[in-house]
Amino acid sequence: MPMADFEVDTRVEGASGAYSATLAPAWNIWGPNGGYLCAIALRAVGCECAIRRPVAVYVHYLRVAKFGPVNIQVTPLAQGKRAESFRLEMAQEGSVVLAGMVRTAVAGEGLVHDFGDRPEVPPPEALPRPADLMTAEHRKRPAFWDNLESRVVQRERYALPLTAAAPRWIEWFRFETRAGLGDPFVDAGRSLVLLDTLSWPAAWIAHPDTPLIAPSLDFGAWLHRPAAESEWLLVDSVSPVAERGAIAAHARVWDRAGRLVASSGTQLLCMPPPKRG
Repeated sequence: MPMADFEVDTRVEGASGAYSATLAPAWNIWGPNGGYLCAIALRAVGCECAIRRPVAVYVHYLRVAKFGPVNIQVTPLAQGKRAESFRLEMAQEGSVVLAGMVRTAVAGEGLVHDFGDRPEVPPPEALPRPADLMTAEHRKRPAFWDNLESRVVQRERYALPLTAAAPRWIEWFRFETRAGLGDPFVDAGRSLVLLDTLSWPAAWIAHPDTPLIAPSLDFGAWLHRPAAESEWLLVDSVSPVAERGAIAAHARVWDRAGRLVASSGTQLLCMPPPKRG
């Protein structure tokens, strides 16, 4: 199947703080992917702001959304010359499914350093695809993963039978965006999807036999620099602690040139998987 177009599937319509979008079934994981919802909400903020540089996103996931129409309300909280702040709510069928805030800030003169060293891994072209490592015995992956081209760094994850490993997930990813990444809010949305989504795999790899799932409760991301010139992004997600039903995770994203693009913190909540049928 062809990869879904990320730019198309995150488009919003509207004006004056009131926007709408349609959640596409291609981004299904346990329902609509949380990072995908964040990317749509961020694009709605992109239609309102005067400063076209998103730098921070904070989100609480309140309910599991359904595939179909959603409404996004964007409210300015502060709009200065150097930074802006917006409150956002995404609602569906009269209920809020996501609430959060977005910061934008100007790019200007200031301190300069870069201490965000990327893990030493081969380039994506030198690594296998998941399909190269999977057999008929592997569990079928949710449709969501069909929309990300990936290259596997940790090949041992695919060895059967699955065995517990350190709670860390490193992988290269590429999105399909036929319109390009000229919109900084589309570019940043890629990082939001990866940072949020890879939190659970990082924890799960330490407990591959668990029947539980763990959706994100809240998610905070900091967007350090644009990555529009980098088609491939490398994600390193770590879960340092899981206890009493909660899981903590933090992640970072680098571009092809090894520059740190974004980082995040996430809190997840363990629960039984949804019943089928």
